[in-house]
Amino acid sequence: MAFSFGGAAANPAATLTAPGFGAAPTAAAAPATGFSFGSTNTGTFGGFGTAATTAPAPGSTFSFSTPANTTGGLFGNTQNKGFGFSSGLGTAAPAGATGFGTGLGTTTLGGFGGFNIQPTQQQTGGLFGQPAQQQAQQQAQAQTTQLYQQVTALSAPTLLGDERDTILAKWNQLQAYWGTGKGYYSNNNQPVDFTQENPFCRFKAVGYSCVPVSKDEDGLVALLLNKKEADVRAQQQQLVETLHKVLGSNQSLTVNVDGVKALPNDQTEVVIYVVERSPNGTSKRIPATTLFSYLEQGNIKAQLASIGVAMSGTRTELSPAQLKQLLQNAPAGVDPIIWEQAKVDNPEPDKLIPVPMVGFKELLRRLQFQEQMTKQHQTRVDIISGDISELQKNQATTVAKIAQYKRKLMDLSHRVLQVLIKQEIQRKSGYAIQVDEEHLRVQLDTIQSELNAPTQFKGRLNELMSQIRMQNHFGAVRSEERYSVDADLLREIKQHLKQQQDGLSHLISVIKDDLEDIKLIEHGLSDSGHLRGTILS
Repeated sequence: MAFSFGGAAANPAATLTAPGFGAAPTAAAAPATGFSFGSTNTGTFGGFGTAATTAPAPGSTFSFSTPANTTGGLFGNTQNKGFGFSSGLGTAAPAGATGFGTGLGTTTLGGFGGFNIQPTQQQTGGLFGQPAQQQAQQQAQAQTTQLYQQVTALSAPTLLGDERDTILAKWNQLQAYWGTGKGYYSNNNQPVDFTQENPFCRFKAVGYSCVPVSKDEDGLVALLLNKKEADVRAQQQQLVETLHKVLGSNQSLTVNVDGVKALPNDQTEVVIYVVERSPNGTSKRIPATTLFSYLEQGNIKAQLASIGVAMSGTRTELSPAQLKQLLQNAPAGVDPIIWEQAKVDNPEPDKLIPVPMVGFKELLRRLQFQEQMTKQHQTRVDIISGDISELQKNQATTVAKIAQYKRKLMDLSHRVLQVLIKQEIQRKSGYAIQVDEEHLRVQLDTIQSELNAPTQFKGRLNELMSQIRMQNHFGAVRSEERYSVDADLLREIKQHLKQQQDGLSHLISVIKDDLEDIKLIEHGLSDSGHLRGTILS
């Protein structure tokens, strides 16, 4: 993973400075490259609540051109009588209207749900009657000028006109590397503001975020609330009712909560979708872009802010063409080599996408999200562990009950057999013994005699019972007489016994030698006696 800060600066021709967080939308959007909740689409990390711009900047990585008609109704220019809104939601809305028809297709989500994909608008003229293309060229030229000013402040400032300009250039370089401060380079021009989005900032890294998989038809819109998760869950029904009032209290619309997730800094993410029910009984979800456009209107945002909603955004997936365009060019201020290495090191290219991280605040934010997700995973693991323990207890209880029911079944079987025997005896009373009954009696006598034989089953059972009783008795005695010997003492005892055994072995060898000597003496005495007798004779 490419998490190393620093690296060579990107090509100045392709890495124009992107405005910082909270900047107002401009005519040509700089690339937005994150999944965080931002305030505009022009920052390096685009966020929720962003407005679409007129035209993307040349070479922008996170901007795609998706034509959208801003004068259509709820579903564009297509005719859909089954799902049209009766209160201005299916037609082009006039100025100041609050229906879904306003702003359709003009905004989309950066941040957690999307990638700041900015649809272009069909316009006939730009600002003061200028074409949109000319307006984009002017914005690109302004960014190029800003980059030129930054390069001048870093390499050749002419503020003092002596060797002190070299020191000032080094100071400007240090500020640019840190991404903070102002760079003075000329007496006739204003200083340049160095932000963390400038292409010379060294505190940059590349991480990975999940690619959204929801479609626009799913209608999922995320709301960021400045409340704790517990408070949101406690007031979930009230939140749904408030959102329904924001939608005009239309009886054909139903607000549903898809999920609630806790975020760092006591914030909560609530994912909602709206279902429209037509008079003929069918229902359909409102597209995410349509709902997001409606919620981004000025008066609607004010109503949402009153209930604690800080930002909102859609959750839509990227098309293969958009994803390819997103990965082809490195974001502004990111070294293309680092970007290519991040794509190579991507552990799951189908599910994850590289995202630049600019500054320590962004790194801290991702760390907080990771810790939050780790806590959620640990909580889920604890819940699963508790469920497993409960299941194990239930299993042990079930096994015990099964054994108990088996014994009860055996007892009931014996009782039923005894009842059948008595019933059969009463039924057969007064009748002579039949042939089959006589055969059965003979077989039973034979089995009884085999069981009673000493060498057969009964004798073996008696022998086994006696052995079991003796083992139980000896086991009880041994359990009462248990001794423990220290290892050192046991080693000394073994050494002493070994010495005793060696002594006995030596004593036995001495005795054997003495016996040999005694035998030799006896043999000598016997020989001398024979010689003396011979001499006397």
